[in-house]
Amino acid sequence: MSEKQYKRVMTFQDISCVGQCSLTVALPILSAAGHETAILPSAVLSTHTGGFKGFTFRDLSGDIMPIAEHWKKEGIAFDAIYTGYLGSKEQIEYAKEMFATLGKKSGCVKVVDPAMADNGVLYTGFDSEFVDRMKTLVAKADYVLPNITEACLLTGREFRTEYDEGYVADLVKGLTDLGARDVILTGVSYEPSTTGVVVNENGKSRYYKHKRLAKGSHGTGDVYASAFVGALLRGKDAFDAAGIAADYTVKCIENTTDDPDHWYGVKFEPVLPYYIERLK
Repeated sequence: MSEKQYKRVMTFQDISCVGQCSLTVALPILSAAGHETAILPSAVLSTHTGGFKGFTFRDLSGDIMPIAEHWKKEGIAFDAIYTGYLGSKEQIEYAKEMFATLGKKSGCVKVVDPAMADNGVLYTGFDSEFVDRMKTLVAKADYVLPNITEACLLTGREFRTEYDEGYVADLVKGLTDLGARDVILTGVSYEPSTTGVVVNENGKSRYYKHKRLAKGSHGTGDVYASAFVGALLRGKDAFDAAGIAADYTVKCIENTTDDPDHWYGVKFEPVLPYYIERLK
């Protein structure tokens, strides 16, 4: 790997200690892509919230800005900043502050995964005020990676399970109107057997189609976003990075489907050699 491909990336999201999501996914995938990866935990949970009961939760909001201030004093800056699940409106404001102050002077790639909703509904604990605040973070992004539900909430469009290319194009336009430079819209399916990703880069949209698996899994959005960022920072354009991330995520799900006891995430680790090979 050339020196130009070795990037320092910071990712800001929670740590779910068990569950294969958020930082426990982002750190190994970005590291496997060959990047120095710094983490900023927004909260620490014993497990993720999707199916586990009685999980512990510790909000780290009070530690976030002191950590960022220490980095600034030490002259630490990043080639890329990637945000995932943020637990409060205040943390969105912190993310905007870090976009403004912690990027390298030569340029910093800002990636927002607005992880807040799926299947037509907001995640527990979020409301319309959170959505409105998330719009202001999307406006600062070089790349925004919503699913269909999140795109509808951010743009005020009606959520549909059946749609055409015109509907998707309108969602993309709504996101760019918010201020996002490029859009990676995931989970776009025009037929039952396939799904894919719409990539709007430099004002031009392309569609990457791949097979649709019957079984969904927790944490696959985090796997996808992390794999996308890793590929992007290796010099891939957004369309190629989106395709690599999609194919890797599918293989992670396939690697897990025959194990009913592994319901809480995907076995992404054994598939990392495939991902690394695709990056070459």
